[in-house]
Amino acid sequence: MKIKLIITVLFFINILSAQKIYFPKTAASDSAILEKSISNIASGIVGKYERAKKLDSIEKLFKLEILAGRFKKSITTIEKYRIAFANPKSACTKFINYEIYASAKDIEKNEKMAFPKAVEKAFNIKYATLPEKYSFRIAEVFNEDMPLQKNKLKKSLASLKTDSLTNALGIGLAVSYLDYKVSSGIQSKVTELLLLKDKERYNVESFDLKTRTGGNVTLIITRRKGSEQSLPVILTNNIYAGKYDYALGKRAVAYNYIGVVVNTRGKRDSKDDIEPFEHESQDLYDVIDWISKQPWCNGKVGMIGGSYLGFSQWGAVKKLHPALKTIVPQVSVGIGIDYPMTNNVFMSYMLQWISYVTNNNLTDESDFKNFTKWDSINKSWYKSGKSFRTLNSVKGQKDKIFQRWLDHPSYDEFWKNMVPYKNDFSKINIPVLTTTGFYDDDQLGAMYYFKEYYKYNKDSNHYLVMGPYDHGGAQSYGINELRGYNLDAVARINISDLAFSWFDYILKDGVKPELLKDKINVQIMDTNEWLHVPVLEKTHNSKLKFYLAKKKDEKLSLTKEKPTKGDFVKQTIDFKMRDDKDVYFKVSKQDSLNINNSLVYETEILDRDIIISGAFNAQLKAAINKKDMDITISLFQVKPDNKIFFLSDFLGRASYAEDREKRKLLNPGKVETIPVINSMFVSKKIPKGSRLIILLGINKTSAYQINYGSGKDVSDETIDDAKEPLEVKWYTDSYVEIPTIEK
Repeated sequence: MKIKLIITVLFFINILSAQKIYFPKTAASDSAILEKSISNIASGIVGKYERAKKLDSIEKLFKLEILAGRFKKSITTIEKYRIAFANPKSACTKFINYEIYASAKDIEKNEKMAFPKAVEKAFNIKYATLPEKYSFRIAEVFNEDMPLQKNKLKKSLASLKTDSLTNALGIGLAVSYLDYKVSSGIQSKVTELLLLKDKERYNVESFDLKTRTGGNVTLIITRRKGSEQSLPVILTNNIYAGKYDYALGKRAVAYNYIGVVVNTRGKRDSKDDIEPFEHESQDLYDVIDWISKQPWCNGKVGMIGGSYLGFSQWGAVKKLHPALKTIVPQVSVGIGIDYPMTNNVFMSYMLQWISYVTNNNLTDESDFKNFTKWDSINKSWYKSGKSFRTLNSVKGQKDKIFQRWLDHPSYDEFWKNMVPYKNDFSKINIPVLTTTGFYDDDQLGAMYYFKEYYKYNKDSNHYLVMGPYDHGGAQSYGINELRGYNLDAVARINISDLAFSWFDYILKDGVKPELLKDKINVQIMDTNEWLHVPVLEKTHNSKLKFYLAKKKDEKLSLTKEKPTKGDFVKQTIDFKMRDDKDVYFKVSKQDSLNINNSLVYETEILDRDIIISGAFNAQLKAAINKKDMDITISLFQVKPDNKIFFLSDFLGRASYAEDREKRKLLNPGKVETIPVINSMFVSKKIPKGSRLIILLGINKTSAYQINYGSGKDVSDETIDDAKEPLEVKWYTDSYVEIPTIEK
């Protein structure tokens, strides 16, 4: 493109200060000027990050290096990121798109090769180094929404009002530019090359199956090219139809299995209605039956998958097929337990997720990732005071799935029909391996299935692995740092390796994975040790009992001594007020807690080390002026250096505290005892010099429905039902029990 105006981009000295960067507004309409200007911004700022140690700074560094033309150096920095992030083999596809782009640009420059050819050469070099067991997700990396990225860049450029930028804006613009250049420059070419590699390595075929109950589902079968051997099949049931289906199949092949992925009704080629969760317990029996009769299957089937894919396995064992020999449910959704409601409190996120999987026959990635949109929807609903049922009015019509779920606020037959219930667990005679994490959004679901299996199955052969992992980590691999916590070395395991070692053990008469020294295997944070015990009750051997007391100076405290009966702390929540101002509890100059709608109770400084291990429970004694309330409890550690660390929490509806299947309203003015029995499990060493803090409060956020306490179906309540503010008397003989390990 002919440059109409010569621009000299100048940088003021001392970039590390708050000086401005010159950036011509004309760059927004001239691609040559834009590329030169972005390159100069990167060259001027990159030095600031050369000694970067934190992940976000290392990421900025390699992106700035690419933009500044330091291609070889950026590849070294990407590997540095992987090493800092996790085991580099496990994380081998992390930022692989930027690595291939940088390598291609270097080849283009130094070998005078056309860029498309350079991309092909860079891809082939990198692909040859990838371990097959860990590289199955490579296609997902090249799945960015280019129009969305282009639009993001356009908006960034259009927002420029002057010819100068702050460092932060300059970096943001540069990164946005690179993101678009990488995806638009190599995504289609790499996708094409990947398809060619896959054809060399795999046989992939699809099959449409009609189930006996009238459903239509699509199966994708992946086998090793040239192999005629019949093998055990690893099956995954996936509602997130897309490239991930092929990745899952290739992973199974990498571990020497046949991979089969079935998409749920209405997904991919199925013309059925999309009705999440409702048909797995029926369809999967027929799917497994079909698989078991194929010549490439040796008659043995195992299942694996996380989140919805984990739930699916529990759906499959509601009616167990003889060919299904084991399941490996990871971070399993506890349908009706932790999603779409947590302890009977519906979450706003459910609408975003429903749209994600029902907008089309694959997944609507652009809509799902439009977090600004969904945050705006939730906040608009919250401020409006309308009923929770109106949350989906933004779509212009009532979403039938959203409304159907709201019609079942109790754990009733609707939810029970989807997974095993009570005595159904006694009929499950296959071994199970469950993985979850202390910070897994579906931990409550995973633990529900685990507990119910042990409760109703005397011969339970169910193993549990739990550690410092979030929802993603507990179904992939442990990263080095999570929520500001540096994982112990022993916790940095690859969950896929563990799962397929389990499959080798069960399906191929192999050796039991070394980690599974007992049925329950829990990594205790800050000890570099795993705890191995036969039953869940042995994950602790003692409890710390703290009363929710108040001192003479009215300061709230956690005490071991039972306070005088009859005393209480009063809390008032005005549900009509929607212009909420954030309130903070200052722990130190560096750290504070948001305590909106919560009371703060804290212990004295601990005079010895303790190990918390398990899920806290509580007995809350309270009197309110309404018929119901949604209770929140959060547990934190204040470390000796006065930094805050989140440990565990609870959210639940008081009227379902005794029985999730039957609502029992509170009597206004009467002192009630409310049990808290379904909080998040955590295991961590708390050193001497720390304190524990508990936040006790009432839910009032846009993230969940609002319980106004009228006694009506909460989904139908509006701000008109709020009437007078909620007044809670929290009695000081209420207590929290925290499970511990005493040595």
